[in-house]
Amino acid sequence: MLSQVDAPLDGIAPSITPKPRPTLWAHVQIARMDHWVKNVFVLPGVIVALSLDRSQWNGDLIRNFLVGLLAVCLVTSSNYVINEILDAPYDRQHPVKRHRPVPSGKVSLRWGYVQWIVLMLVGMIVAAQVSVPFLATMLALWFMGCVYNIPPVRSKDVPYLDVLSEAVNNPLRMLAGWYITQTTLLPPISLLMSYWMVGCYFMAIKRFAEYRDIGNPIRSGNYRRSFKFYNETRLLVSIMFYATHAMLFFGAFIIRYKLELILSFPLVALVMAIYLMLSFERDSSVQRPEKLHRSPSLMASVIVCWVVMMTLMFCEMPALDELFPLSVSR
Repeated sequence: MLSQVDAPLDGIAPSITPKPRPTLWAHVQIARMDHWVKNVFVLPGVIVALSLDRSQWNGDLIRNFLVGLLAVCLVTSSNYVINEILDAPYDRQHPVKRHRPVPSGKVSLRWGYVQWIVLMLVGMIVAAQVSVPFLATMLALWFMGCVYNIPPVRSKDVPYLDVLSEAVNNPLRMLAGWYITQTTLLPPISLLMSYWMVGCYFMAIKRFAEYRDIGNPIRSGNYRRSFKFYNETRLLVSIMFYATHAMLFFGAFIIRYKLELILSFPLVALVMAIYLMLSFERDSSVQRPEKLHRSPSLMASVIVCWVVMMTLMFCEMPALDELFPLSVSR
């Protein structure tokens, strides 16, 4: 099929531009398997649950973790597929994203919708092998993908709600990790709220970097409807709001459950500061989180912070009770 035939000039044969055809590789691409690295956010849920309920260290843990992680990856890929399909008209307004498989015509939309449903169904079948609460969490994760992407709700077009509804995937991933351990303890609400606000912080910074990089309010609004409301000032203020709430809820969790984690505060703050600093770079990697491993300073701070926090989760430091006396016992 030909998309364009130019009229011949001075006897020269007409030039022919072939129309892109759907390919299997393009369908693999829209599942965004390179984004599966984001599912590392499942791991803290596992670690926190095990630190509070050590009876769950058993032979089923590794099996449940691997099966559960596969389910999370399949469900998130289902959400990525519908995101790619429904975002295509807007991605064509973006200088980089217009080359994605769907807006460039390399994906069959009919088979794309089939791929969306199949990934979800297989993900749910796999999730059911872990536990009922885990399956319910996966259904919630998929449902939030629908809320975020599908009209008439399509929360990604609504200022502030776009960040809040996308970042809710963070606490859902933590819940997934929590239920992978099959503990009967209830997850700490303070930690889930902190995890949600941290996700909002990262997502708002991504929006800020995108807005700055496009550099044109009209084009920005055509690409992302929420950008018709946002500007740099509003985005920066929202970043401050999310960061403050994240640390307040984290502090509440620490006081109630694990005072030793107070020693990790400077490292957490360092990671958040470096992440914000990266957003001011041209074509910043925070716009594509799967590429963040290319930032040595961020990766080094994240690794050190992670190791310290995981170590503190399983440490007991009675001296901290004297240094930070509490009105109620832990």
